[in-house]
Amino acid sequence: MIEILCENLTQDQANTYGLVLASCGLPYSMVRSGSGWEIWVDETIYTRALDLVAQYDAENPQKPPLNAHKTQEHKKTYTGIWVSLFLLACNMAVDMSGGIGKIAGQYGASAFDILNGEVYRTVTSLMLHADYPHLAGNMAGIAIFGTWVCNITGAGIGWLMILLTGILGNLANAELFQYGHNSIGASTAVFGAVGFLAAYQLDRKIKVAGQRRKAWIPLAGGLALLAFLGAGAHSDLTAHLFGFLAGIFLGLVYAMYLHRVLKGRHQTYCMAAAIGIVIFSWLWASHIL
Repeated sequence: MIEILCENLTQDQANTYGLVLASCGLPYSMVRSGSGWEIWVDETIYTRALDLVAQYDAENPQKPPLNAHKTQEHKKTYTGIWVSLFLLACNMAVDMSGGIGKIAGQYGASAFDILNGEVYRTVTSLMLHADYPHLAGNMAGIAIFGTWVCNITGAGIGWLMILLTGILGNLANAELFQYGHNSIGASTAVFGAVGFLAAYQLDRKIKVAGQRRKAWIPLAGGLALLAFLGAGAHSDLTAHLFGFLAGIFLGLVYAMYLHRVLKGRHQTYCMAAAIGIVIFSWLWASHIL
């Protein structure tokens, strides 16, 4: 994983700290951000690099103090557990309504119906599962990978991104099949989260000198996970693949344009948007709207 060692530097400061690292044989990368220059290093040398530049500042007090800390403030969140419990509640509601057969026909990701205007199915299908083993696997995936994404992006942006990967994956799957295909389950969004994480790590590694040959390892790992977990006998492999690809796209967009965790109202707005999309889709599906 790549860490941001210094932020808000002038170009002269960045060049100076770069020389300090280079003199000790430590690979680094200088990146221009909206607030100045940043120095990025691999997490395996982060502590040593931080000690070196701090020692340089101590020996050169006339220099501006180092603003050395992690700008990507990963904040622990456990919202993945709450979302997985929400999926459980949805499954229990389906059981109380008489079983999944009829519900899947009404709200599943039917390719024909999606292409004929019932776009809400790209959302409602994510909350339906064939049985409890199917549900358990997706609850675990959401709890693990969804939480991991949200630790990077913040809960609001994270869940909006994950929801969008599921929607985009189901839309692409409908375009592929056109008719005669129906699927349910949150796994499209789960693999969207996996794709997001793979793309995010790819972007961070490729920006650091000495790590670029290894930059494709996260992506390869994501593909291996897709092949291992997403290609079972009764799995919708193409939906998983499209969700994964949507996650890669959104992960790269996030990594390229957002260099730090957005806080406050931005997270609130994104969380409200994600919840609003879910509520709107179910109201639409119920013909209330």
